[in-house]
Amino acid sequence: METKNSVKHPPSNSPKPLLLDQYPKKNFWDFSDIFQSQGFWYTNPHLEAARDILAHFESRDDDIFLASSIKTGTTWLKALCFSIIHGQKNVNVKVNEEEEEEDDPLVKNTPSSCVQTIENGVYMTNPTPDLSGMPSPRLFHTHFPYSALPDSIKNSECKIVYITRNPKDTMVSMWRFFNSVRTPEQGPYPFDKAFESFCDGLYPFGPFFDHVLEYWEVSLKKSDKILFLRYEEIKRDPKGLVKRLASFLGRPFVNEEEVEKVLWRCSLDRLKNLEVNKNGSTAVGLPTNSFYRHGVVGDWRNNFSHEMEERLDQISSMKLEKTGLDLNK
Repeated sequence: METKNSVKHPPSNSPKPLLLDQYPKKNFWDFSDIFQSQGFWYTNPHLEAARDILAHFESRDDDIFLASSIKTGTTWLKALCFSIIHGQKNVNVKVNEEEEEEDDPLVKNTPSSCVQTIENGVYMTNPTPDLSGMPSPRLFHTHFPYSALPDSIKNSECKIVYITRNPKDTMVSMWRFFNSVRTPEQGPYPFDKAFESFCDGLYPFGPFFDHVLEYWEVSLKKSDKILFLRYEEIKRDPKGLVKRLASFLGRPFVNEEEVEKVLWRCSLDRLKNLEVNKNGSTAVGLPTNSFYRHGVVGDWRNNFSHEMEERLDQISSMKLEKTGLDLNK
């Protein structure tokens, strides 16, 4: 998506990156500067990672990519997909059993370490990582919009699972998340300023609606490649949606017991009470416990004024008009 002031990513064979002063720049919530490229906003490390990914990443046909804007259910999706792909080996545990089984990888590893975000956990620390030794199927996550993905992902037979969420709950979740990593001296970022920033799309990987629509439109044309999920749908019908997810990933469940095991293992209550998710930090220094809160639908009602609700609903209606997508259900 091009905008008047957007700057294209350097081509994958470009020997030199664009200078930062060539990108439109804004400040994000006193955390860092963000830069606009092809209509979306990135931190400088994400711009550098994008350039390296475009230049070096080669997708395999059996790769699986999880994609999302920020704060739309990413951690839950990582846990579910990892458990479906890798967590069903040598498992003998009853649903709701209090004792945490030793062979469950999610007991000792966070979802973010099980499924690394490629621009953060992989390329941000090494511009040319050797991924050839990773066993198939390789499971990655990205916050990049579809337009920023390398052609090797778009043109291969790899699968993409995209998750999104009601924009009002997304905005509140984002506000609470970034407040959780602010210092006591900084204090909470003002909600009204955060709301304006969200509406204007001025945050990493924003704007929200442009991000969603890129994946939505491709999913309509290539339903065998992109599975488009809404967080609220999974909450309403977890068994049905997880079965659909497993079938899309080529790992259909054998029986209902397997479905129950995955849902229990990946439940928010269980994950946030595992020791591995209570302490420590991610590859980019964020505390692991900041990724777990309530995960409820409709929490925005505790924060939005009537005027805010009307404004974001108007933006949503305008952006999603005639697309067939409704994010307010």
